[in-house]
Amino acid sequence: MNKVIFLLILSLVLLPLHVIAAVGLGSWTPIKDVKDPHVVKIGEFAVSEYDKETRSRLTLVKVVKGESQLVPGMNSRLLLKVNGSDTSEYYVAIVLEKPWLKSMKLTFFTPVVVPAVASFN
Repeated sequence: MNKVIFLLILSLVLLPLHVIAAVGLGSWTPIKDVKDPHVVKIGEFAVSEYDKETRSRLTLVKVVKGESQLVPGMNSRLLLKVNGSDTSEYYVAIVLEKPWLKSMKLTFFTPVVVPAVASFN
């Protein structure tokens, strides 16, 4: 009986470690469909929040590329093409989403130069 309890406890301890290793907690994985409405919504949120913080007038043209990272929540790192007053520019944004709280937070938003766009990983 003690062996059964020991094995049960051991499996309960090891199972979460297996899940973390299988899911790749902390590693960035490509977003396959950047045209997915939820991904676009995250991009629109990032631009909107940046506009509020800086009083700029950017509008999202499209999500060019994206990656996600499982953390306590989900980070989405997106390469965004946006229109400014007279220009079209690229920005990298990171949004932390916690679906169980129905919340999103812009944690990073910065312009990138066009050659950097090709090396976005």
